[in-house]
Amino acid sequence: MVGKISEEIEVKVPASEAWKVYGSLQLPKITVEGLLNQFSKYEVLQGDGSAGTIIQVFFPPGEAGPKWFKEKFTVVDEERRVKEAELVEGGFLDLGFTRYGVRLEVVEKEGKKEESVVRATVEYELKEEAAANASLVSNEPLLTIIKLAADYVTKNYKASN
Repeated sequence: MVGKISEEIEVKVPASEAWKVYGSLQLPKITVEGLLNQFSKYEVLQGDGSAGTIIQVFFPPGEAGPKWFKEKFTVVDEERRVKEAELVEGGFLDLGFTRYGVRLEVVEKEGKKEESVVRATVEYELKEEAAANASLVSNEPLLTIIKLAADYVTKNYKASN
């Protein structure tokens, strides 16, 4: 079974400023700090935020389901402002998914250099016997994360200007 979900939000900062967060290791930091009820911590296992970086994200103790996941940044394209990451261990992969990838793209809003659009897409594949777990993939967490980062970058951009 194959699936895909997408979300898009507008951010009131230039694409180059938004990319500084979405394209870096600041994104997992902001996500974990802002969503402590969903994530307890993260660690950089390898890399500096460029392609090849591997991070491990932990869920709060006592929660049902997977305890953590490892994610590898497969593409970090500074010029096109595109970041792609794949789960390589744990998380959804422990629930019958054979692939779970996220793509973030930051583009300049047409006609407005001081605004940008963040597009986030999740693509996944799972074993037929685990097809019921497709319902675990939802737009809500994806939208929460990209909005959290948008709020952070907007607040910090306005404070510096």
